Amino acid sequence: MLYFLLYEKLSPLISGFRVFRYVTSRTAFASLTALFLCIALGPWLIGKLRQFQIGQYIREDGPQSHQKKAGTPTMGGVLIIVSIVIPTLLWADLRNSYVWIAVLTLLAYGAIGFVDDYSKVARHRNLGLTARRKMLYQVGLAFVVAAVLMYMRTFGGYSTVMNVPFLKRFKPTLLIASLLASPWTYVLAVLPFFIFVALVIVGSSNGVNLTDGLDGLAIGLMVVASGALTVLTYAGGHATLAEYLQIARNARTSELTIFCGSMTGASLGFLWYNAHPAEIFMGDVGSLGLGAALAIVAILIKQEILLLFIGGIFVLETLSVILQVGSFKLRGKRIFKMAPLHHHFEALGWTESKIIARFWIAGLVLALFALTTLKLR
Repeated sequence: MLYFLLYEKLSPLISGFRVFRYVTSRTAFASLTALFLCIALGPWLIGKLRQFQIGQYIREDGPQSHQKKAGTPTMGGVLIIVSIVIPTLLWADLRNSYVWIAVLTLLAYGAIGFVDDYSKVARHRNLGLTARRKMLYQVGLAFVVAAVLMYMRTFGGYSTVMNVPFLKRFKPTLLIASLLASPWTYVLAVLPFFIFVALVIVGSSNGVNLTDGLDGLAIGLMVVASGALTVLTYAGGHATLAEYLQIARNARTSELTIFCGSMTGASLGFLWYNAHPAEIFMGDVGSLGLGAALAIVAILIKQEILLLFIGGIFVLETLSVILQVGSFKLRGKRIFKMAPLHHHFEALGWTESKIIARFWIAGLVLALFALTTLKLR
């Protein structure tokens, strides 16, 4: 824990170490640590995955052009998660419970993805956990997170009041009754909050998972989304900025800036190897973990609605699948040539690199729009 060593122990002796008191400095160091850690460990992990023949199995009903990607090392999300967790543990104040909630949520959803990826490798097919079992695990973990947040509401200063873009004074809460009443009333009071948390986390994790279908597409969008969340997290933990922007201020969330910075650096580092043509895929271990990490940070800093814009491409990819499945079951007709959305554009004849670049541009525009809403209130 470099923060404790460099600031708590050495700054009284060497004044120059006081720079590590500032969240901005530690976020920069965490981002660089994550970036270089990911780039340094990448070749070793790719070699090990090839050695153990842990390669990607391509879905049979997917685009035929993807068949040539079969055998590319997968489960690279392990590298991303390691490159996020280690810098966070090094540079963040580990006495802050919000940091642990974010780290453990990342690890828990990454574990679900790991089990799913390992099942695919063991069966030698693109069939891991069943959709029902995967959803059960995801919702169950989301309820555990919601229970922890309710505990934090009582003892740790967490608020269930939401920020709404463009509206300064409209701050709805997800609790519908007094928490001091009977047990059954308590359950009814917290149920909307539990459902909301589950929707945000499960939706975000599956959104990143569905987007991870082209080389560098999902991880490039993660660079944009995690960078935007870094700005939001810093603003929400900064007294002057939070007051100026009139957003919910919680000083304890400021340490989450280090976590978001690590996520940005690790995503950039992984993009080094995942860019087209990809040398490694993140797999479900990466996509589920990263999606859940985005969601938990948004929930902790009370910017759940802005997450819809920050992760706008993830939302569109998810909606395309929902609409496609719903239309086929109800009308027997498909809306898109293929779902998720990026496959539709492939079917239209767009090249993979063009789809990736244009989706990145759209994701950046949506993230910038989300940041501008902080002032347009």
